Parts: sequence; structure tokens; C-alpha cells
Amino acid sequence: MNNYETVFILTPVLSDAQVEEAVKKFEDLIKEKNCEIVAKENWGLKKLAYPIQLKKNGFYTLIEFKGEGTVVADLELAFKRDERVIRYLTTKLDKHAVEYAVTRRTKVKTAKA
Repeated sequence: MNNYETVFILTPVLSDAQVEEAVKKFEDLIKEKNCEIVAKENWGLKKLAYPIQLKKNGFYTLIEFKGEGTVVADLELAFKRDERVIRYLTTKLDKHAVEYAVTRRTKVKTAKA
């Protein structure tokens, strides 16, 4: 099992319910492929560094998961086919990146508390 992290940006014209539905769709796809979701973070509506498809904002979501390498191709194909996704990036995490992700998550939790 490899560790992966995927970040995707959804178009800003969606309602909160539509954003939740889109995120759930990708979570279900990951679970369907026998992967374990380690963490999910909704970063909310953020300004893009440059306009994409004439849009200046987007809903950012990060999902960390453990699974086989074949799931990445299926996930990215689903991103390409979904018109609500304007950008995505999936990276494989090495042991140092996994440690950093755990540290970052604990810092975020303590900062919110």
C-alpha cells in the first residue's frame, strides 16, 4: 500500500451542497477501490494564482489515502470527466512526506482548538 495525497479544485459557481456531493463522489470512488482515506481537508473557497477557465476562485479539497498505484489512474480519469473539477494533482508520499503530513494535521487541529 502506497500513501497518496490528492488536491483538487472545484469551480466556484457550485453551491455548498454541490461541493459536498462532488467531494463525496471522489471519496466513494477511493473507498470503492479498496483504499483507506487517512485524512480529508476542505480548504474552502480560495483565490487562484491565475485565472482558469475565466474563473478567479475555486473550492480546494485535499484527500490523503492509502492504496495501490492503479487507483490513481482511475481517480484522475474521474477528475478529467467531471466538469466541476478545474484542476487536480495527485502525489505519492514518501515516508518523510507522511511524517510531515501527520505533523501538519496535528498542528491544524491544535490551532483550531
